[in-house]
Amino acid sequence: MPATRIPAVQSPAARTSVAQPRAVPASRRAGGATAYAAGRMGEDSVLRDYLARGYSKVAARWRGAGGEIDLIMERDREYVFVEVKSAARHADAVMRISAQQIERICNAALEFCGRLPQALLTPMRFDAALVDGQGRVEILENAFAMG
Repeated sequence: MPATRIPAVQSPAARTSVAQPRAVPASRRAGGATAYAAGRMGEDSVLRDYLARGYSKVAARWRGAGGEIDLIMERDREYVFVEVKSAARHADAVMRISAQQIERICNAALEFCGRLPQALLTPMRFDAALVDGQGRVEILENAFAMG
């Protein structure tokens, strides 16, 4: 008697039903909207802090091929690339900045500076701006560096 061959994996053409994507629960959608709004409020607070200290806003949520930068500020020809993080406490906020995120921010900053007249000779630094649950802002200048 010949052996019957049973395929281990069914081909897409042989499938009789297609799995439907699961709906995102309303509570999760609302949570995402709340996090987005909180992030925007945090960025606005940080922007006001930098403006009060004499910086000019160059860009907000600048996106390049390498990643996104929350705020780009400038003062005295130095560009400051700011990563904004919000959490209940400043210590919790700083822990949310991962090594991969730092790498993406640095790559995006290089791309941004590459478009400037001085290109990579542009003076720059990387700050972390932390916003706690009370809306207090703490700026960590030179929080990280490239390389």
